[in-house]
Amino acid sequence: MIQKLKNNVLTRINQKDILIDYFFKKNDQAKPVVIFCHGYKGFKDWGAWDLVAEAFADAGFFFVKFNFSHNGGTMEQPIDFPDLEAFGENNYTKELDDLQFVINHIMKDSFVFSAEANTQHISLIGHSRGGGIVIIKAEEEPKISTVISWAGVSDYASHFPKGEALKEWKQTNVMYVVNGRTKQEMPHFYQFFEDFKANETRLDIERATKNLKIPQLIVHGTSDPAVPLKDAENLHKWNPKSTLEFIEKADHVFGARHPWNELKLPNNLEEVIKTTIKFIKNA
Repeated sequence: MIQKLKNNVLTRINQKDILIDYFFKKNDQAKPVVIFCHGYKGFKDWGAWDLVAEAFADAGFFFVKFNFSHNGGTMEQPIDFPDLEAFGENNYTKELDDLQFVINHIMKDSFVFSAEANTQHISLIGHSRGGGIVIIKAEEEPKISTVISWAGVSDYASHFPKGEALKEWKQTNVMYVVNGRTKQEMPHFYQFFEDFKANETRLDIERATKNLKIPQLIVHGTSDPAVPLKDAENLHKWNPKSTLEFIEKADHVFGARHPWNELKLPNNLEEVIKTTIKFIKNA
Protein backbone atom coordinates (compact mmCIF):
# COMPACT_ATOMS: atom_id res chain seq x y z
CA MET A 1 0.00 0.00 0.00
CA ILE A 2 1.51 3.31 -1.10
CA GLN A 3 1.51 6.13 1.45
CA LYS A 4 0.61 9.42 -0.26
CA LEU A 5 1.33 12.23 2.16
CA LYS A 6 0.54 15.46 0.35
CA ASN A 7 0.79 19.15 1.16
CA ASN A 8 3.13 19.01 4.14
CA VAL A 9 4.41 22.48 5.05
CA LEU A 10 8.15 23.02 5.58
CA THR A 11 8.34 26.14 7.71
CA ARG A 12 11.32 28.44 7.19
CA ILE A 13 12.50 31.45 9.17
CA ASN A 14 12.48 34.68 7.16
CA GLN A 15 11.79 32.77 3.95
CA LYS A 16 8.66 31.54 2.21
CA ASP A 17 7.49 28.11 3.32
CA ILE A 18 7.68 25.10 1.01
CA LEU A 19 4.86 22.66 0.28
CA ILE A 20 6.05 19.06 -0.11
CA ASP A 21 4.68 15.58 -0.88
CA TYR A 22 6.04 12.14 0.10
CA PHE A 23 5.11 8.90 -1.69
CA PHE A 24 6.44 5.55 -0.42
CA LYS A 25 5.57 2.05 0.69
CA LYS A 26 5.70 2.01 4.50
CA ASN A 27 7.73 -1.03 5.58
CA ASP A 28 10.49 0.40 7.84
CA GLN A 29 13.05 -0.35 5.15
CA ALA A 30 15.26 2.48 3.96
CA LYS A 31 14.52 3.15 0.29
CA PRO A 32 16.55 5.17 -2.23
CA VAL A 33 15.31 8.77 -2.29
CA VAL A 34 14.14 10.52 -5.46
CA ILE A 35 13.51 14.28 -5.33
CA PHE A 36 11.55 15.74 -8.25
CA CYS A 37 11.74 19.40 -9.31
CA HIS A 38 9.03 20.91 -11.53
CA GLY A 39 9.74 23.35 -14.34
CA TYR A 40 8.78 26.88 -15.39
CA LYS A 41 5.11 27.70 -14.72
CA GLY A 42 4.98 24.27 -13.09
CA PHE A 43 3.84 22.88 -9.77
CA LYS A 44 4.05 19.56 -7.95
CA ASP A 45 0.39 18.67 -8.64
CA TRP A 46 0.53 19.38 -12.37
CA GLY A 47 -0.94 16.80 -14.73
CA ALA A 48 0.26 13.26 -14.13
CA TRP A 49 2.98 14.02 -11.54
CA ASP A 50 1.02 12.16 -8.81
CA LEU A 51 0.94 9.06 -11.01
CA VAL A 52 4.67 9.47 -11.59
CA ALA A 53 5.18 9.59 -7.82
CA GLU A 54 3.10 6.44 -7.36
CA ALA A 55 5.10 4.60 -10.03
CA PHE A 56 8.39 5.38 -8.28
CA ALA A 57 6.97 4.45 -4.88
CA ASP A 58 5.68 1.19 -6.33
CA ALA A 59 9.19 0.47 -7.65
CA GLY A 60 10.64 0.78 -4.15
CA PHE A 61 11.68 4.43 -3.95
CA PHE A 62 10.99 7.16 -1.41
CA PHE A 63 9.66 9.82 -3.80
CA VAL A 64 9.56 13.51 -2.92
CA LYS A 65 8.07 16.37 -4.92
CA PHE A 66 7.57 19.95 -3.86
CA ASN A 67 6.59 23.41 -5.04
CA PHE A 68 9.37 25.92 -5.37
CA SER A 69 8.65 28.62 -2.79
CA HIS A 70 8.12 31.35 -5.40
CA ASN A 71 6.36 29.30 -8.10
CA GLY A 72 3.16 31.35 -7.62
CA GLY A 73 1.24 28.84 -5.54
CA THR A 74 0.33 29.24 -1.87
CA MET A 75 0.06 26.82 1.05
CA GLU A 76 -3.75 27.03 0.86
CA GLN A 77 -3.94 27.01 -2.94
CA PRO A 78 -0.99 24.99 -4.30
CA ILE A 79 -2.45 24.45 -7.76
CA ASP A 80 -2.07 27.20 -10.36
CA PHE A 81 -0.85 30.69 -9.53
CA PRO A 82 -2.81 32.76 -7.02
CA ASP A 83 0.36 34.59 -5.84
CA LEU A 84 1.70 36.34 -8.93
CA GLU A 85 3.78 38.71 -6.79
CA ALA A 86 5.82 35.73 -5.56
CA PHE A 87 6.09 34.41 -9.11
CA GLY A 88 7.59 37.74 -10.16
CA GLU A 89 10.12 37.57 -7.34
CA ASN A 90 11.33 34.09 -8.30
CA ASN A 91 14.83 33.42 -9.64
CA TYR A 92 17.23 30.54 -10.16
CA THR A 93 19.19 30.99 -6.94
CA LYS A 94 15.96 30.92 -4.91
CA GLU A 95 15.10 27.59 -6.56
CA LEU A 96 18.57 26.21 -5.77
CA ASP A 97 18.14 27.35 -2.15
CA ASP A 98 14.70 25.69 -1.99
CA LEU A 99 16.12 22.41 -3.29
CA GLN A 100 18.98 22.55 -0.79
CA PHE A 101 16.49 23.12 2.02
CA VAL A 102 14.51 20.04 0.94
CA ILE A 103 17.70 17.93 0.77
CA ASN A 104 18.79 19.11 4.23
CA HIS A 105 15.30 18.46 5.60
CA ILE A 106 15.33 14.83 4.45
CA MET A 107 18.91 14.31 5.67
CA LYS A 108 18.09 15.30 9.27
CA ASP A 109 18.06 12.57 11.92
CA SER A 110 14.81 14.11 13.13
CA PHE A 111 13.13 13.61 9.72
CA VAL A 112 9.83 11.92 10.55
CA PHE A 113 10.28 9.25 7.84
CA SER A 114 13.99 8.64 8.35
CA ALA A 115 13.38 4.87 8.76
CA GLU A 116 11.89 4.80 5.23
CA ALA A 117 14.44 6.96 3.41
CA ASN A 118 17.98 5.90 2.49
CA THR A 119 19.69 9.30 2.38
CA GLN A 120 22.94 7.65 1.29
CA HIS A 121 21.29 7.35 -2.11
CA ILE A 122 19.57 10.53 -3.31
CA SER A 123 18.63 11.03 -6.96
CA LEU A 124 17.46 14.36 -8.37
CA ILE A 125 15.02 14.56 -11.28
CA GLY A 126 14.23 17.90 -12.91
CA HIS A 127 11.73 18.63 -15.66
CA SER A 128 12.42 21.39 -18.20
CA ARG A 129 13.85 24.43 -16.38
CA GLY A 130 14.09 22.19 -13.30
CA GLY A 131 16.50 20.03 -15.30
CA GLY A 132 19.06 22.81 -15.14
CA ILE A 133 18.45 23.33 -11.42
CA VAL A 134 19.12 19.67 -10.57
CA ILE A 135 22.33 19.57 -12.64
CA ILE A 136 23.72 22.66 -10.89
CA LYS A 137 22.71 21.29 -7.48
CA ALA A 138 24.12 17.82 -8.22
CA GLU A 139 27.47 19.37 -9.11
CA GLU A 140 27.70 21.41 -5.90
CA GLU A 141 26.06 19.02 -3.39
CA PRO A 142 28.18 15.91 -2.61
CA LYS A 143 25.20 14.07 -1.08
CA ILE A 144 23.60 13.52 -4.51
CA SER A 145 24.12 10.07 -6.09
CA THR A 146 22.56 10.46 -9.55
CA VAL A 147 21.01 13.28 -11.57
CA ILE A 148 18.32 13.04 -14.25
CA SER A 149 16.84 15.69 -16.53
CA TRP A 150 13.53 15.21 -18.35
CA ALA A 151 13.24 17.60 -21.31
CA GLY A 152 15.85 19.69 -19.53
CA VAL A 153 17.30 23.00 -20.70
CA SER A 154 21.04 23.32 -21.34
CA ASP A 155 21.41 27.02 -20.57
CA TYR A 156 19.59 29.89 -18.92
CA ALA A 157 21.24 32.93 -20.51
CA SER A 158 19.55 32.52 -23.91
CA HIS A 159 16.09 32.66 -22.33
CA PHE A 160 16.46 36.30 -21.28
CA PRO A 161 15.48 39.15 -23.60
CA LYS A 162 18.21 41.13 -25.37
CA GLY A 163 18.72 44.61 -26.80
CA GLU A 164 15.77 46.99 -26.61
CA ALA A 165 13.55 44.41 -24.87
CA LEU A 166 16.11 44.11 -22.07
CA LYS A 167 16.37 47.90 -21.75
CA GLU A 168 12.59 48.20 -21.55
CA TRP A 169 12.49 45.49 -18.86
CA LYS A 170 15.03 47.42 -16.80
CA GLN A 171 13.08 50.69 -17.19
CA THR A 172 9.67 49.26 -16.32
CA ASN A 173 11.03 46.67 -13.82
CA VAL A 174 8.47 44.12 -15.01
CA MET A 175 7.96 41.88 -18.03
CA TYR A 176 4.78 39.84 -18.49
CA VAL A 177 4.39 36.36 -19.92
CA VAL A 178 0.92 35.07 -20.75
CA ASN A 179 0.07 31.66 -19.34
CA GLY A 180 -1.63 29.92 -22.26
CA ARG A 181 -3.64 27.64 -19.98
CA THR A 182 -4.79 29.99 -17.20
CA LYS A 183 -4.69 33.17 -19.35
CA GLN A 184 -2.92 35.01 -16.51
CA GLU A 185 -0.41 37.77 -17.21
CA MET A 186 2.52 36.40 -15.21
CA PRO A 187 5.13 38.97 -14.12
CA HIS A 188 8.90 38.68 -14.07
CA PHE A 189 10.55 41.48 -12.11
CA TYR A 190 13.93 42.74 -13.28
CA GLN A 191 15.61 41.23 -10.21
CA PHE A 192 15.39 37.89 -12.07
CA PHE A 193 17.95 39.09 -14.62
CA GLU A 194 20.05 40.93 -12.03
CA ASP A 195 20.26 37.80 -9.89
CA PHE A 196 21.27 35.74 -12.92
CA LYS A 197 24.08 38.18 -13.85
CA ALA A 198 25.31 38.27 -10.25
CA ASN A 199 25.48 34.45 -10.16
CA GLU A 200 26.28 33.75 -13.81
CA THR A 201 29.17 31.35 -13.16
CA ARG A 202 27.19 29.28 -10.67
CA LEU A 203 24.17 29.22 -12.99
CA ASP A 204 26.19 28.02 -16.01
CA ILE A 205 24.68 24.60 -16.79
CA GLU A 206 27.54 23.77 -19.17
CA ARG A 207 30.10 24.35 -16.40
CA ALA A 208 28.11 22.26 -13.93
CA THR A 209 27.59 19.41 -16.44
CA LYS A 210 31.31 19.24 -17.27
CA ASN A 211 32.13 19.02 -13.57
CA LEU A 212 29.67 16.23 -12.68
CA LYS A 213 31.28 13.23 -10.99
CA ILE A 214 28.12 11.14 -10.66
CA PRO A 215 25.93 9.20 -13.15
CA GLN A 216 23.78 11.49 -15.30
CA LEU A 217 20.72 10.57 -17.39
CA ILE A 218 19.32 12.89 -20.07
CA VAL A 219 15.81 12.06 -21.36
CA HIS A 220 14.24 14.06 -24.16
CA GLY A 221 11.27 13.70 -26.51
CA THR A 222 12.08 13.92 -30.23
CA SER A 223 9.00 16.10 -30.84
CA ASP A 224 9.54 18.53 -27.94
CA PRO A 225 8.25 21.96 -29.12
CA ALA A 226 9.44 23.83 -26.03
CA VAL A 227 13.05 22.70 -25.46
CA PRO A 228 14.96 21.67 -28.60
CA LEU A 229 16.71 18.32 -28.95
CA LYS A 230 19.92 20.33 -29.23
CA ASP A 231 19.74 21.01 -25.49
CA ALA A 232 19.88 17.28 -24.73
CA GLU A 233 22.70 16.81 -27.24
CA ASN A 234 24.65 19.67 -25.65
CA LEU A 235 24.33 18.15 -22.18
CA HIS A 236 25.55 14.80 -23.49
CA LYS A 237 28.43 16.43 -25.36
CA TRP A 238 29.55 18.26 -22.21
CA ASN A 239 29.48 15.02 -20.21
CA PRO A 240 30.27 12.12 -22.59
CA LYS A 241 29.91 9.70 -19.65
CA SER A 242 26.22 10.63 -19.38
CA THR A 243 23.42 8.44 -20.74
CA LEU A 244 21.23 10.04 -23.42
CA GLU A 245 17.78 8.55 -24.13
CA PHE A 246 15.42 9.92 -26.77
CA ILE A 247 11.70 9.13 -26.49
CA GLU A 248 10.41 8.87 -30.06
CA LYS A 249 7.69 11.36 -31.01
CA ALA A 250 7.29 12.50 -27.38
CA ASP A 251 6.43 16.14 -26.63
CA HIS A 252 7.70 18.37 -23.82
CA VAL A 253 5.54 16.69 -21.14
CA PHE A 254 5.73 13.17 -22.62
CA GLY A 255 2.06 12.95 -23.50
CA ALA A 256 0.65 14.34 -20.25
CA ARG A 257 -1.48 17.46 -19.82
CA HIS A 258 -3.25 19.37 -17.06
CA PRO A 259 -5.56 18.30 -15.67
CA TRP A 260 -4.80 14.60 -16.11
CA ASN A 261 -7.98 12.71 -15.22
CA GLU A 262 -7.00 9.28 -16.47
CA LEU A 263 -5.97 6.50 -14.09
CA LYS A 264 -2.93 5.44 -16.07
CA LEU A 265 0.13 7.24 -17.33
CA PRO A 266 0.54 8.29 -20.95
CA ASN A 267 2.71 5.77 -22.81
CA ASN A 268 5.62 8.15 -23.39
CA LEU A 269 5.78 9.19 -19.75
CA GLU A 270 5.62 5.56 -18.68
CA GLU A 271 8.65 4.90 -20.90
CA VAL A 272 10.47 7.84 -19.28
CA ILE A 273 9.79 6.40 -15.81
CA LYS A 274 10.92 2.89 -16.74
CA THR A 275 14.10 4.28 -18.33
CA THR A 276 14.79 6.41 -15.25
CA ILE A 277 14.15 3.63 -12.72
CA LYS A 278 16.41 1.25 -14.62
CA PHE A 279 19.13 3.89 -14.76
CA ILE A 280 18.99 4.67 -11.03
CA LYS A 281 18.99 0.99 -10.07
CA ASN A 282 21.99 0.28 -12.30
CA ALA A 283 23.95 3.40 -11.40
